[in-house]
This record gives sequence, C-alpha cells and structure tokens, in this order.
Amino acid sequence: MKYLLITLITPLFFNSFISQKTQIDNNTIWYNGVFYPENISGVNSMNDGEYFTSLDYNQETEALEINKYSYANYEKVETILSSADFKPDGKKAIPFDDYQFSSDETKLLLATEQEAIYRHSSKSNYYIYDITSKKISALSDFSKGKQRLAEFSPNGNKVAFVRENNIFINDLSANKEVTVTTDGKMNEIINGELTGFYEEEFAFHKGFYWAPDGSKIAYYRFDESKVKEFQMETYGTLYPDRFVFKYPKAGEDNSVINIKVYYVNAGKTFPFNIGTETDIYIPRIQWTNNPNVLCVQRMNRLQNKIELLTTEFSNPNAKLSLAPAKVIYTETAKTYIDIHDNTTFLKDGENFLWTSEKDGFNHIYKINMSTGNETQLTSGNWEVTSVYGMNEKSKSIYFQAAKDHPTKREVYYLSKKGAVNKLSIKSGNNRAEFSKGFKYYLHWNTDANTPAHVTLNSAKGKEIKVLEDNKTLIDTLKTFDISPKEFFTVKGENGDDLNAWMIKPSSFDESKKYPMLMFVYGGPGINTVNDSWEYNNYFWWQSLAQQGYVVVSVDARGTGYRGRDFKHSTYLQLGKYETEDQIAAAKVLGKRPYIDSERIGIFGWSYGGYMSSLCITKGADVFKAAIAVAPVSNWRFYDNIYTERFMRTPQENGENYDINSPIDHVDKLKGNYLLIHGTADDNVHFQNAVEMVDALQKVDKQFDFMAYPNKNHGIYGGKTRLNLYNKMTKFLLYNL
Repeated sequence: MKYLLITLITPLFFNSFISQKTQIDNNTIWYNGVFYPENISGVNSMNDGEYFTSLDYNQETEALEINKYSYANYEKVETILSSADFKPDGKKAIPFDDYQFSSDETKLLLATEQEAIYRHSSKSNYYIYDITSKKISALSDFSKGKQRLAEFSPNGNKVAFVRENNIFINDLSANKEVTVTTDGKMNEIINGELTGFYEEEFAFHKGFYWAPDGSKIAYYRFDESKVKEFQMETYGTLYPDRFVFKYPKAGEDNSVINIKVYYVNAGKTFPFNIGTETDIYIPRIQWTNNPNVLCVQRMNRLQNKIELLTTEFSNPNAKLSLAPAKVIYTETAKTYIDIHDNTTFLKDGENFLWTSEKDGFNHIYKINMSTGNETQLTSGNWEVTSVYGMNEKSKSIYFQAAKDHPTKREVYYLSKKGAVNKLSIKSGNNRAEFSKGFKYYLHWNTDANTPAHVTLNSAKGKEIKVLEDNKTLIDTLKTFDISPKEFFTVKGENGDDLNAWMIKPSSFDESKKYPMLMFVYGGPGINTVNDSWEYNNYFWWQSLAQQGYVVVSVDARGTGYRGRDFKHSTYLQLGKYETEDQIAAAKVLGKRPYIDSERIGIFGWSYGGYMSSLCITKGADVFKAAIAVAPVSNWRFYDNIYTERFMRTPQENGENYDINSPIDHVDKLKGNYLLIHGTADDNVHFQNAVEMVDALQKVDKQFDFMAYPNKNHGIYGGKTRLNLYNKMTKFLLYNL
C-alpha cells in the first residue's frame, strides 16, 4: 500500500513544480472539444474543374450551407443553398445531412433525417431541389419508409434508390415511381444494397450502379436464406428489444450472390453470368467507359484468386446467352489478395489501371483488356497506397505512396515518360483531392505532433493559397504541457527492426524509473506508428505522460507498408507472431534504465483488444496490466470474410484458431486485466466478451469488467467516451 500511494502521488507532485503549463484531463479531451482541429472536408469538384462546392456551417445563422468556391483563388462565389432556407412545407426549415448534384448541376438531391444502419450506411428522407426554380419535391412517399443510396441517373432525369431491400426509380420527367425489384425481404433477399459484413470487410455500401449513359442499372442480389442468424438485445424498455440479422461466421454458410442488369426503358432484367460456383465473393462491380460493358470482380472464398469478368449488355430485346463472361484479368496468391478501389478504365477503351503487390510491394499496372498484356508502371521497395486517377490529356497518373518510409505518406505523379515526381513538400502524412480534369488539388499535411495544414495547389504542386493552418489550435497547444512523439525502432522476436514511437513526460529524467503503457492494434496491414495527427488519443497519451507514464506503440509483423512478405507473415496464425513481437519489444524497452520493467501495461481496441488480451496471458511475466476494449476472443466468433482471408476456415485451420485465442490462455493470467465491451456491438459481438468472462471465471481469475449498454463498436455518444477514458485512466493509475 505504501508503494501504491507513492506511485499515485509522485507524478502529481513533480508536475506541480516542473511545469506551469496547463495540464490535460479527460474532460478537456473527450467532452469540451478543446483539441478538435479545423479542417476542410466535403469538397466536391464541379464539372468544369474550375469550381468546387463544400458543406459548411455558418456560425452566424447556425445553418448548413452548400457553398461554391473557385479553385483558382478559393474565393467564395455563392451560397447555392442554406438549410435556413430549405423549407419543404413552405414554413419550417429543416436541416439536411448530405447533398448530391445532378449531372447538369441544375438540381440537388438532399438527404434529411439521416438514420444510421451499420457503421458506414444510413437511410434518409430525400428531397429534390431545383436550383433555378427553387422548387422542392419529395423523392418518394415517406410513409412507405426511408430511402437508401439515392442517386441521380447520369442524364439527371431519374433517381434510383433502395427501400426495404428493393430498388426503385423515380422518373422525374414523368413524375412516376417505377419498381425495379419486388422480392426483397428482411433477412432473406437483398437487392441493390449490401449485407452488413460485406459493407464492413469490403469497405463499400452501395449495391447498384448506373451505366454511364443512364440506360441500365447493374445491381447486387443477395439470397441470405441459408445464412444463420445472430441476435442482439437493446435495453431501455420494460422488455428489451431484439435485433435479429444474418451473420455468417468463420466456416459458416454464405449468402448466394447474383449480379443483374436492369434495362430502364424496356423494364427488363438480365443476369450477369458469374459462373456455377456460388460460394464466392463479388467485391466490386464497375461499368467500363463503354455504357454497354459491365466488369465484375469475382473472388474465391479463400480470397487468394481474383478474376475480372466482362459482359456486353447492348440489346434488351435479344435473348442473352448464359455463356460464361469473358475473363480479362486473373491474379492469384499463395496467401490472400487485398481488395482496392484503384481500378480505372481508360478512355482509350483498351486498357485499365490496377494495383497489385504481386512483385512483393504494392504497385500500379496498366493492363490491356483484350490481350491481358500488362505493364508495371511503378516499382521498388516501397508501396503505392492510393491512386487518385489519370489525367487522360497529359497521361499523368496521380497517386499517394509510402515511398520515403512506412510511417509517412507522400503525393506523386507519374509522367507519361515514366518519371515519378513528388508533389508534396512537407514530411509526415500527405494526401490530395483533385479537381475534375486534374488542374487543381487540395492538399492535406499533418505530422505526429501537428494538426492539418491544408493548401490549394496547381496540378504540378505550386501552392496557390493556404486554406487552413490550424494556427488557433497550434497556439492553444503551446499553453498545454505537451511532449513530442518521438520515432525509433526496436527489435522484434526474430530480430526485425520494428517501427515505434514514444511519448515521455515533459519532466523526463533518465535517472528515474517510469511505468510504461504500450498501445497496440496489430491487425494485418494496419499501422499505429504513423507520422500523422492522431486526434484525441494523442492527448490521452499526453495526459498519461503528465502523470508520469512513458507511452509507446510498436508495429509488429503483419502490419503494413513494408512489403507483402512482412504483412503476410501472420497468415494462418493471427495473433502468434504479433504477440511475440509485442512481448519482445516490451522486454527490450524494459531494459532501458528509465523504464520500470515491473510496471509495463498494454492497451488496445478491437484487434488491439485481442492483442492486449494475448499479451497479458501469453506474456504474463512481462505485462502487469492490460486493457482490452471490444476484443475478439476467438476468431470463430467473427465474420467469415475477414477471418478466412487471414486464417482460412476453422474446418481447415481450427487448431490455430484456438491456440491463438485468449480464451485458451486465461489460466496464465497474473496481472490486472480490464475488459470493456458495448452490448450492441454489431462488428465484434458482445459474445466475445461473454465467452472471455466465462473462461476467466472457470479458472477463478479475478479481473475488471465494464459493459456499455446499447453501445456499438465505437462506444460513444453523450458522455460515454468521457466515462470510458476516466475508467481506463483510473485503472492504469491504480495498477501501474
């Protein structure tokens, strides 16, 4: 008890003398919004590439505005619409949440009363606003339910949307609603949208696509009838509500998927022949520049083979053959293939751009659709991270890459002659958004200790204007006790130099001993050691440093931007090598004279919670405390797309599912363990926490547990985050 009191009091004692700067507390971080940076967001280029629009908040009128700006000088040209003037009933103004222009930019599609479904999708009541006449009309009869994914046709005279698992089209010129599908049914048939786990793991949520000329709609159809159901209860009423949804876990039955094409004028639907194998994934569909040719990406269940298929849909009166579609590209891997949005069909009608890590690092390729011949356009021991597109006139390809270092990002363009030219100047994390035609771009730069600096630039990199420098926040930070995030490397279990960062107390004295908290995520391809702004967590690390902690994060094997082999090294054994590296790093750091090796803790969320749970059990002699928020406790409980990509099925690889499950190691627990989970987590289900609790209790291990009723994977809303971080802070103060 004497040692505990010294541990709690000493950091506060030293801080009161060493710094006169303002100390950071959780209320400041998680509730008052003091550290929230300014940013430029929601930028949409207009057709001419000379102007763009953004959704801005006007503090004077307390209204949202769709404003038009000039790329040439960032001067505001006009306010196209203010929510203060948006009065569908002619009397009461209502706010809108999002907007979309028609192709001729004469109309707006406005989403109101937005309601979240899964983490990335929502449904709304949509209105159509005529910019010239200022006429407002409802997209559909709201009494039939809210609409999803509403989108103008390319010619702007129609809007397609999804409601209750079916697709509809509002013909604006005829003022008529057309039903495209009728068989949609909750937990059975889905048309035009995606299942929740498709949305989560393939990173998109739209399930229909207009042909470039508006003549057709290609759409997904999922048959979920054989997929097993999962249920969650939500509390707050006398009898809790039960939400039941289809969720295929690792090794379980998948939805049967079909791709169909609807001819708008003829009212006919034809299938895209994806083959006879039904246990597959279709991670992307995309119209080529030919409005009659649809490209479908077909991937096997093991996700180590992907094929690009094309079929021509030109005549709705012809009886289409069910002969196999044409395979224009095939890629295979010994492990798995990542899905991306870097596929660009070029205007020559012959080639498309593609990214692949087939040579060991992720690079850009140009592939001929007819011959399959490919040309590798970028190469080297570095990775392309995003392709912004190609200026067809100059033949320049714009992209983002981790070329200088895995912790950094730069913006480049590849010239017609093949030269790689850097556009970004500052070190750290750089990204860009280009105007249509690639004449201008907005450029964002941050680093580990600096919030966003946003500029307007010409296509060749010349800065036109600073749009946001966050000077107010930077000046505010100078009044607080802030310690810089320092980057270094530390040896992993097999001798790898692992990238890491460290934050020390501002009162740091190398002759003293400090407790250390390690922050971990560790999932395949995901890094926590980035030279970029980390928002609120950065300030939690600072608050802990002020209270006498050294905070560290290490990117172990399996993390990204160091080549395919480093990332894929954890294949079939998730958790094994990542945990070994975290334990090894903790041991190495624990030998430093200023780290108290008897007081090392670890914290992680989601995959990081899985990792911290493994570290406190497998590394019981190294870690004194661990916090696991929303952790996976066995990969058998998680969805099949993510899990089987890295582990294959339990039927094939069940032993590694279990030997790398924290549940299998609870008997080793010695230190202090805090388990936290939201009861309405539709991503990592609350079941994971329940099973972990059950396993701990069976071997009579004491631990701390906090459940957040009705909270999803993010655990937020109201004062929830404040409560969560207060809980974790007190746990660390008491146990480290």
